[in-house]
Amino acid sequence: MFIQELIKALALFCMEETMKKIKEIIVVEGKDDTVAIKRAVNADTIETNGSAVNESCIEQVRLAQKTRGAIIFTDPDFPGQKIRNIISEQVKGCKHAFLTKKEALPKSGRGIGVEHASPEAIRNALKDAQLMDEEASEEISQQDLIDAGLIGGSGAKERREKLGSILKIGFTNGKQLYKRLKMFQISTEAFEKAMVQIIQEEKNE
Repeated sequence: MFIQELIKALALFCMEETMKKIKEIIVVEGKDDTVAIKRAVNADTIETNGSAVNESCIEQVRLAQKTRGAIIFTDPDFPGQKIRNIISEQVKGCKHAFLTKKEALPKSGRGIGVEHASPEAIRNALKDAQLMDEEASEEISQQDLIDAGLIGGSGAKERREKLGSILKIGFTNGKQLYKRLKMFQISTEAFEKAMVQIIQEEKNE
């Protein structure tokens, strides 16, 4: 009886913690994303309504960043990355949350997006939201990426996808990876640890 009551109390506590209001305003692509976000957390959103981000949307994000902070949380695909780049270039200081492509796939049908992610995946992505630093110094060089099999060659794309998932920086192409590692201030130690994990997983496949 005591164990059952304890489990109920813990479940209630977890629910309350989950639904605490998130301070930052979350920038998403559309209404379906907002619905998915609100299923997972108690938060306010700004919707870009497509990749052609207009000045009105930028002004909303700029105000959000100034007053409460902003988290950019777009789909893990090319249009989502385009939106992320447009906003982060014009509004400095935003945090970034990422889903893996696997987390953003629908259970049935086609498409990819935040709207398809589970509440747990959304909560984890927001918990791991990071701040980019445009002025960060280089710790990991382009040559390091080539040596690690992340640029060029067979399996490079798969390795980049795994690296992005482990380091919580999202998936990138080879050209973008160097910049993103630098902007998120990923240390050499964290990079090497992630690569060891990736190589070990490949051996076990």
